[in-house]
Amino acid sequence: MTLFAYLAANWPRVLDLTLHHIELSLYAVAFALAVGVPLGILCYVVRPIAAVVLNAVSIIYTIPTLAMFGLMLPLIGIGFLPAIVAVVLYSLLPIVQNTYTGLRAVAPEIREAAKGVGMSAGARLWRVELPLALPIISAGIRVAVVNAVGMMTLASLIGAGGLGDLIFRGISTLSWALVLAGSVPVLALAALADLGLKALERRLAAWQGVA
Repeated sequence: MTLFAYLAANWPRVLDLTLHHIELSLYAVAFALAVGVPLGILCYVVRPIAAVVLNAVSIIYTIPTLAMFGLMLPLIGIGFLPAIVAVVLYSLLPIVQNTYTGLRAVAPEIREAAKGVGMSAGARLWRVELPLALPIISAGIRVAVVNAVGMMTLASLIGAGGLGDLIFRGISTLSWALVLAGSVPVLALAALADLGLKALERRLAAWQGVA
């Protein structure tokens, strides 16, 4: 069976798996943002802990993906939750690193100008430094999203579903149509996410230049 024949006969299932894959990826990135951005801000505000936090998320990132998913099994079990936790852990490095780097990249004279008009440290952070750091933070989010879309294919191995179901079923049955039916949507999702977030980065950089 060819790829087009399989898609014509099974498009509702491919669509369902694609939507589930997107859902899993979005949940993972959302939780990674909820943890990673505050961690990056904390590293910037409390500089002594920056090296510890950044080294910790770097070490997590070096763990092989299959090994990380394997570690989730005895700790959390199988299904949706361990897949989300594994991808959240992998997504922390680009988000934490870019948040910290973006805040540090704000020009000192801008901080001094904000201080000169009477802004408190908290007001400077939220009203001046974070908005100016957004292009660099969005670059980290782009990396995290693209990574999440790719890594979620392995979520199938621990029962979370997604397009990995088609890929691994195709591998086990030597069906290239199934492998491609799972792989092509993953590649398309990653490419669309990358292009969309790059466009957002350019808009933020242009806004920053105007500001």
